[in-house]
Order: sequence, then C-alpha cells, then structure tokens
Amino acid sequence: MMLAVGIQPVFDLDTGDISVELASGRFSEKLLGLLDKVEYRRVETSEDMEDVARIRYKAYKAGSVMHLAEDSHLLIDEADFDSQAYVFGVYHEERLISTVRLHHVTPDHRVTSSGKVFPDEIKAFLDAGMSLIDPVRLAADPEIWSEMPAIPYLTLRLATMAADYFDADRVLQMVKPAHAAFYRRVFDGDFVASPKSNQGKFIIDLMLMATRCKDVRSSLYARFPFFQSEPFERRMLFARGEDMPFSPLTVRPTARLAESHRRIQLSGNVHAR
Repeated sequence: MMLAVGIQPVFDLDTGDISVELASGRFSEKLLGLLDKVEYRRVETSEDMEDVARIRYKAYKAGSVMHLAEDSHLLIDEADFDSQAYVFGVYHEERLISTVRLHHVTPDHRVTSSGKVFPDEIKAFLDAGMSLIDPVRLAADPEIWSEMPAIPYLTLRLATMAADYFDADRVLQMVKPAHAAFYRRVFDGDFVASPKSNQGKFIIDLMLMATRCKDVRSSLYARFPFFQSEPFERRMLFARGEDMPFSPLTVRPTARLAESHRRIQLSGNVHAR
C-alpha cells in the first residue's frame, strides 16, 4: 500500500519537510522532465496484471507492509477486476516502476479497500452523497527506489486525474501515521480516523486521511504543476464502454501542456483587468 520507502532525498515522509529544491520550484521542473519519459498503462490483460502483482509482492516484502505467504508471488484479488476499479502501471523508459489501483466509490457502488479498515468513516462519506477516489495497492519496484525518489508523485498523479475525471468530492489516503505529514503538506489531506492495528494481513498501523478535491485543486496545481492534465489524457485513462471502445496501449502525460494552458489563461486574466 505504501510508496514511502526511499524518497527522503526530496521529501521526508516521516516529518513532512519539503526540501529547498522543492520549495524553489526546481523540483516541479524536474518532475515535468521525468514525465516526458513516463507512460501510463491501464492494466487489463493477465500478462500485465502478473507484472503488476510481482511489483506489489516485491514492494510489500521489502517494506514489511503485510504478511505474505512464501508462495504468494502473484498478489491479485477480486477487487482488481471490479467494474469501478482501475489498475495502472507506471512505466519509465518502458520499464515498469510502480503501480496503483484506484477505486471510484459512489453511494451506488461501494466497493472500496479503505472501507474494509474504516467502514464507519467511508459509510458516512457515502451516506452524505459524496463520491470518492480510493488509491490503494500502491507499490514501487524496490530496486529503483533510490534511483528515482520522485516515484510517489509520478504515481499519485493518477489519483489527481481520477478526481478531476469523476468530479470526486474526496481522495482518500489510508497511510502509515508516520507518513501523514507528507499527505497533509502535499495534498492538504485532512485527518479522518485514528490509526488501527492488526488489520487483516497488514503489519503496519493504518490511519485514514482525505483531501477535499474541489477545494484544494487550484492551489495544488499552482504548487505542483506536474499533477495537472488535459481532458483527453484523463479520458484515455478512465473512459470505458461506449465512451472508449478500446483501451489505449499507453498514455503519455500532458502535464506540461496543461501548465502552458494554465499560464496562458492566467496571463489573459491579468490583461483583461
């Protein structure tokens, strides 16, 4: 579930402190450069799913996240195939570096992984008529954690796009307490529920946070332009059925184009005054 290990050179997940490089804006430019070499793939074939499962297993074992049987090298469950679940692989220069599963959770479709650990809190959101994005099964190849400390940003960008595409009210964060500062500082995550221990196969304690997507969207994209995207990128990633009769093999990020459009719009607003 966690992407926390090995990203301290840019952001200390245990304290939430942003480095000088990030604060100066140079980090955002570096991320945009990395995105030029990144591809997103929606995982729908058994072959790709097995590759994703292997990354999960390696990451969870290296990070001591959950109890794993010796023969559970393929970590796949039924939720991977839910009609409102989206499993993605993140590829850098054609190498699978990380993965995440996103659930689009609504009052009419309540399949969610975080809800198994925090059922009352998720029920309260849904009973209030909210729609949620639940990013789970986050995992990065432990062999490249030290090489690419920006992996969490590249991967969690998918959650920001899902929130935009589905016009969600909240993005959930079920995380280790030590990493709460990261989600609070980067995503303005609000505290929802206190840590719980011994949840299923998890070895780590888990707490629940949530980002008010619509309230923080503008400030998030202003601070971190690489989270932005164009509508056609979001459509290729999340559309199904008649809206997208075929699944694109790969989707290239559009953050740089979206940032250009944002700057043009801001410039136009200034001149119009």
